[in-house]
Amino acid sequence: APEFAVIEAKTTTANLTNSYPATIKGKQDVEIRPMVSGFITKLHVDEGATVRKGQVLFSIDPVQYQAAVNSAKAAVETAKAAVNTQELTVNNKRELNKKNIISDYDLQMAENSYASAKAQLAQAEAQLVNARNNDSYTRVISPLDGVVGEIPFRVGSLVSPSSATPLTTVSDNSEMYVYFSMTERQILELVAQYGAENFLQKLPTVSLKLSDGSIYPLKGRIETVSGIIDTQTGSSNMRATFENPNRLLRSGGSGVIMIPMKNDHAILVPQKATYEIQDKKFVYVLNDDSTVTSTEITIASIDNGKEYMVTSG
Repeated sequence: APEFAVIEAKTTTANLTNSYPATIKGKQDVEIRPMVSGFITKLHVDEGATVRKGQVLFSIDPVQYQAAVNSAKAAVETAKAAVNTQELTVNNKRELNKKNIISDYDLQMAENSYASAKAQLAQAEAQLVNARNNDSYTRVISPLDGVVGEIPFRVGSLVSPSSATPLTTVSDNSEMYVYFSMTERQILELVAQYGAENFLQKLPTVSLKLSDGSIYPLKGRIETVSGIIDTQTGSSNMRATFENPNRLLRSGGSGVIMIPMKNDHAILVPQKATYEIQDKKFVYVLNDDSTVTSTEITIASIDNGKEYMVTSG
């Protein structure tokens, strides 16, 4: 009778790692768009520059907007003079009305003219505020700390709020969001291992393998998981957050998320000791009389490339 090697299936501690393709994005990617139309007169930054919140990025020709401010100031002064004149008129009419020299109708007409003058002053002041805002918009500033992306427009380019292409994009790279997907089965396995309550807080820290094969030196944490399973792919989107103090990670990059999985009561069997029939895994179990029985097993979705972790069978 032929002899075959056997092993005894014992529980042991298994440390496996599951990998998922991932996309890297900045914590916040903000498109920079002009609020007013005009020609770019100066670029204050270059592509890839690190900028601070409130820093000027572009200057747009301010001549027409400064002229609008001066015109609005003149309109305000004119309106103020009209209000002062109507105020004197109303005061005079009130004294004459008290002495019954003029009728209540004449006094009311003067009051109405005074109210109209004050309304025109308020309108002129609002137009002045709008003109000053438009003038300030000629200096396009960064709304956050970050890194400047591509700059498609240069000095002399005509830009407007309706332009389809933004002036540039500023990415907040202090923290990076790494997006990846897990299947419903994989998520359920994690929930079974760590418990459904406060599931995300119990998950271990994860590693990020960069596109060159190196491992990012800092660990990240899984912070969000979509509450919806995509019916077409059977997966759910997840997001891990990594600190990025040295700005090594860039928005738009790619990598691989590696999630450790530890099981203190795992049964490991060599992959070469299994066989497959119709997508099901089987092993031969040795009986006491030296005969073997073909037995179906269920395995975890992750493995180390040499062994399967048996979950049932």
